[in-house]
Amino acid sequence: MQFSDIVYEKRGRGGWIRLNRPDALNAISPRLVDEFNAALDSADRDADVIAVTITGTGRAFCSGADLKFLGELPEEERPASTAAFLQRVLHLLNRIERFGKPVIGAVNGLATGGGMELLLCCDLVIANAKARLGDGHANFGLLPGGGASARLPRKIGPTRAKYLFFTGELLPAADLVATGLVTEVAPEGKLEAAVDNLIGKLSNKSPLGLRRMKELVDDGLDQPKEVALRAELVAGALHSHSYDVNEGLAAFAEKRPPKFLGR
Repeated sequence: MQFSDIVYEKRGRGGWIRLNRPDALNAISPRLVDEFNAALDSADRDADVIAVTITGTGRAFCSGADLKFLGELPEEERPASTAAFLQRVLHLLNRIERFGKPVIGAVNGLATGGGMELLLCCDLVIANAKARLGDGHANFGLLPGGGASARLPRKIGPTRAKYLFFTGELLPAADLVATGLVTEVAPEGKLEAAVDNLIGKLSNKSPLGLRRMKELVDDGLDQPKEVALRAELVAGALHSHSYDVNEGLAAFAEKRPPKFLGR
């Protein structure tokens, strides 16, 4: 597939998806959704890709849905067309959240509305020191349409989430580290280096182990603790038969680096 609204590249063991509509602050368009899914397909197929990073071109990470596109629809078609578009966006965000490899949000600038919802689906978020994040839907009389009403309270608590929803404010990335929304703040000009450093840490880990740990954490959040603990035991028993577990134990005994195959 020929890309225009995103750029996909592989750097080391990282697959980078770069939103590429800088003049529109990387707003989410129907074409961007299609291209994003195609890039995820590429990253999923490539066994050498250990993690996927999402970032933006220009001064924004993502400003949310393309309101210009929605506003140009005929008024009588707008409700149905908007609902269909938001369903496609939500399907993409759900896919990112459940993707079988770690997903890193690299926030290069403004992240609001659907941009915030995109970050909520990432496993880890590293932000530029000058990045500002918020919800923003209230500023335009809109409601979240990409899962923020469900995901943001679970991430930062209902009171903080309501503050971001009600005020529409954009907060400095550093203010959101304590909430758990932002994992790390990188100095100005060092964002991609910080992400590369993180991917380097993941590169010598078992891809299968990373995927199963992600599944356990995400599934466990929606389960009573006792159920989650039982699921961990079941997953551990299954995982003990994998090549990577045997390779990890052999490498430990032989005092050498393991060579994981992801199976």
